[in-house]
Amino acid sequence: MQATLYNPLYIRLHAGFTQWLRILNFEPTSPRDMPKILTEFLIYLQDNNCHRPHDIQQEHLKKYLERLHERPSKTAAGAISLNYIRKHLQVIRKFSRYLTESGQESFTVKLRIKGKSSNVKSILSLAEISSLYEAVKDETPLGLRDKAILALYYGCGLRKNEGANINVKDILLDKALVYVRKGKGYKERYVPLAGTAKADLENYIVYGRPLLATDKKEDALLLNVNGKRLSGHMAYERLQKLKDIAKIKKPAGLHTLRHSIASHLLHSGMALEQIQRFLGHSSMESTQIYTHLKHEQKI
Repeated sequence: MQATLYNPLYIRLHAGFTQWLRILNFEPTSPRDMPKILTEFLIYLQDNNCHRPHDIQQEHLKKYLERLHERPSKTAAGAISLNYIRKHLQVIRKFSRYLTESGQESFTVKLRIKGKSSNVKSILSLAEISSLYEAVKDETPLGLRDKAILALYYGCGLRKNEGANINVKDILLDKALVYVRKGKGYKERYVPLAGTAKADLENYIVYGRPLLATDKKEDALLLNVNGKRLSGHMAYERLQKLKDIAKIKKPAGLHTLRHSIASHLLHSGMALEQIQRFLGHSSMESTQIYTHLKHEQKI
């Protein structure tokens, strides 16, 4: 018999947390996946006589993570991955943040998960990145647009929605910056623009985009063949085409490009604090995952 959430307070807070994720413009998968993980945590609390957030102690969190370590995976043989356990802790932290920011009784999370990440497949090597660029062989408007896609998602490390929401006016070529207006949690930031990324965006804006723009009032930077804003999904599909041409076999999406540039910057010697600002991470914990990947991934 499957356990259910019946605590009225937790049911209300769960609904509020889900709405908070939507309002703060988290990645589209967050309002879908994070509430499921939170449900599991809240059921654990109610079943262990912890009925209010204020009552949550570090011991509750420790035992919950221990239980996850012992729980078999639902999708593969063996135990659940360390990455998935990290995801649970990330959701718990966000739930605590939601409670605090909405003026409700909250709790603190002091636990850290030790161990290396196993998500190495989500990083492309420098050679694979080069092969993606080489896959764009022509200088047609769409070819220049494809290089602009790589410039935003790899060169600038943008999230899927951040790249899709970039407008032409957000590319500040004179200042060598990209202005991210709609970042995660509606946070704004400036991302440095240099080298190949700057050149590719400038070439697209000057020579490619004008030939794609059927409506001069369209603000979007990335345009589809109809002159409309290119969605994150369409940018993903385009990346898959380039990946096929480049004969890259490993799974890779737009977020893979973001992971890759972060890993490459760390390997080049950039400080973790600088990478945190570059990526727009609100906490260092999100950035520290790349220190684990650094020891596992060959660049």
